[in-house]
Amino acid sequence: MAIFDCDHIPTRSFLQVSMGWFLRDGKLAVVQMPHYFFSADPFERNLGTHGKVPNEGELFYGLLQDGNDQWDATFFCGSCAVIKRKPLEEVGGVAVETVTEDAHTALKLHRRGYRSAYIAIPQAAGLATESLSGHVAQRIRWARGMAQIARLDNPLAGRGLRLSQRLCYANAMLHFFYGLPRIIYLTAPLAFLFFGAHVIHASALMILAYALPHILQANLTNLRTQGRFRHLLWNEVYETALAWYIFRPTLVALFNPKLGKFNVTPKGGLVAQSYFDRQIAKPYLFLLVLNVAGIAAGLLRLLFVDDTGELHTIWFNLGWTVYNMLLLGATIATASETRQVRRSHRVPLDVPATLFLPDGSALACRTLNFSTGGMALKLQQPQPVEPGAAVQVGLSYRGVERPLPAEVRHDRDGQISIQFTAMTVAQERWLVAATFARADIWLSQWGQHERDSFWRSALQVLGASMRGFQRLGGHIVDSVKQGFRPARPVGEES
Repeated sequence: MAIFDCDHIPTRSFLQVSMGWFLRDGKLAVVQMPHYFFSADPFERNLGTHGKVPNEGELFYGLLQDGNDQWDATFFCGSCAVIKRKPLEEVGGVAVETVTEDAHTALKLHRRGYRSAYIAIPQAAGLATESLSGHVAQRIRWARGMAQIARLDNPLAGRGLRLSQRLCYANAMLHFFYGLPRIIYLTAPLAFLFFGAHVIHASALMILAYALPHILQANLTNLRTQGRFRHLLWNEVYETALAWYIFRPTLVALFNPKLGKFNVTPKGGLVAQSYFDRQIAKPYLFLLVLNVAGIAAGLLRLLFVDDTGELHTIWFNLGWTVYNMLLLGATIATASETRQVRRSHRVPLDVPATLFLPDGSALACRTLNFSTGGMALKLQQPQPVEPGAAVQVGLSYRGVERPLPAEVRHDRDGQISIQFTAMTVAQERWLVAATFARADIWLSQWGQHERDSFWRSALQVLGASMRGFQRLGGHIVDSVKQGFRPARPVGEES
């Protein structure tokens, strides 16, 4: 059975790529392929990093699932996968005891001695979440589900798994417990700045002497192994943005794993106008205020300190707090939802096409991008095309070209924007076959980021943090202005 989320569109080569391994390995039960999203997620859209910085999914599908596959621990991810029917029936079908039914189903199959495989070739694509609140809701479900599995079907216990498989599953589950440690990290230096309490019983110089080499070595290792799939510091921003919201459901699920229900992630929505999501940003605004107060308290301590050892400790905790504020600024920037009014997201595509004009002439061109609603074309020999003209666009599939009805939106020096008009079902199928279903369409766009460098990531996160503070300032100014607006007289129409 091939399984897809309803927003995913498979390529026509999906089964060709995935099915062969079932013939080679009789114990193979699951073949999983990457989840690729052709629209920007809220982090990418609100921070302006789409296509520049790998999103959090690229680390998992670009590196971690490959690593899991080495140890026969690749797990089913709910979409873009093929599952063999007989093994699935043996474990009672798709697991429903937890809200991460995909990973739990794979765990049951592995316990029965079946194998899984991962093929790192994107053969389907779908929509990312449109808003930070929707993204957070999705991650809450994932975190709760992994905690439920840890309680109800712990991979470190029970029969049927090899040690390597137990460790791979445990790693995936323990990852979602970062919420509370991350919040502690964001507030730990405040204990000394406010109350003089030493969180770490060592001098600032000794902490730097022991911790700094470890931090440098860990970051260099990450740069070496993960540089193309995860950029330094951005993971800190992702985890900071989600920490407050996932630590509660994971802790609750540990004590009462029956709580919580499966919620479908909303997709395909619009953001009519830019706005600041105060509700989602509340905990981070509170943490930001605490850190600002901590800076003030630290500066006051500097004025009255007598012990030089304490002086080093103050500077150490001030530096830690400034770093936390940098992360909080970038996190706040993610809560500034930018306008998104396209119902159909544009996808880059460079293939030959033909533009047929109303007078019967045909113009050779190449596609620049497309969506289900329209397309951008670049004429090989620029010539004026009248906006509003009813035209046809010839797209090729398996060496055959067929025209699709469209209307010209505008012509900018040989770059034509068209909007598709009413099509028959056969024409819609042809459009999908010639665009979304191309076997190679996602290969050129997936996993193509340059290897990361520390200074580039640091400057990017610093820029995102400054934009976050700027947007927060603009929101405060707008709120104050609205507060001073005179009330409308009773009965006056708005």
